[in-house]
Amino acid sequence: MRGVRSLGLVGLYVASQVAALLLALPFRSEGLATTSNPNSPTAPLYLIAVIVIAPLFILFFAKLNGGLAAIRWVILLGISFSLLFTLTAAFTVLLPQVYLIPPQEVGTFASPATLLATASAVLLLAALLLEPQWWVVDFVGFVAAGSLIALFGISFSILPAVILLVALAVYDAVAVYGTKHMISLADAVTEMKLPILLVMPAAAGFDYTQPGGLKKQRARPVEEREALFMGLGDVVFPGILVVAAYVWLPSKAVLGAVGGNLLVAIGALLGSLVGYAILMRLVGGGNPQAGLPLLNGGALAGYFLTFLLVFRTFGFGLNLTL
Repeated sequence: MRGVRSLGLVGLYVASQVAALLLALPFRSEGLATTSNPNSPTAPLYLIAVIVIAPLFILFFAKLNGGLAAIRWVILLGISFSLLFTLTAAFTVLLPQVYLIPPQEVGTFASPATLLATASAVLLLAALLLEPQWWVVDFVGFVAAGSLIALFGISFSILPAVILLVALAVYDAVAVYGTKHMISLADAVTEMKLPILLVMPAAAGFDYTQPGGLKKQRARPVEEREALFMGLGDVVFPGILVVAAYVWLPSKAVLGAVGGNLLVAIGALLGSLVGYAILMRLVGGGNPQAGLPLLNGGALAGYFLTFLLVFRTFGFGLNLTL
């Protein structure tokens, strides 16, 4: 049964990466990059700072009376606005930008993409508020992950993406095995029932709305645990290198009609899946594990190996002068 849950999580993982690859170029053409200079090695520093500081704030306020509920609302609103932004961009690619609403003399226009994105964001927010079951959380997490991977992948070229993945892998290891505050954060986030953790239960009837989800599962023997959990960051951060390879490397055909950029992106994805397989074996031991050292490490190894095989140079795209 654990194998089925692992496959379910890896399905979400791969689907998020594929969605990000499909969204990356349309997002780039819409000018949605979050940085003005994606080649700067300091570009990811602000994101690293947010990732390091935000958990400390969450843990601090979670200890206050009513703090957990307040944080939940802040994160919910942040997720909703992020979904509105990214869904609008995604739907704009698929739908006409504007329609003229009769009577034409009034000159009133409506954007189908904006209307559909707004309705979708509101419905997803309502679902998280009213029925935050595991499948709702996973679906919103999938949508958020695909969008975030695409956004950051077009915002950081290869060198900044490599710096980001290495820094976060080190931080995750320290936060899980050293200070252990990431374990406390996972417990708090589980209680908020938000798509910051992906959930894959052993049975579809698993009730994620019950209190004490992650802590209760961890207290049980491994074979009796009802669900596996994976942080959304474990999906997003390795994927940034996958999308960065696709967006920033040369697209000249290397294997038939397949571009070298796509081959290296697939190599990074496959490398991260090797890291995922090792991670699942460690998780089977029953103790909390830091995901990013293996996932990011696998993505980096897959990227460098595939790049060398495809482009036959040791520049590795770090200066993008292929």
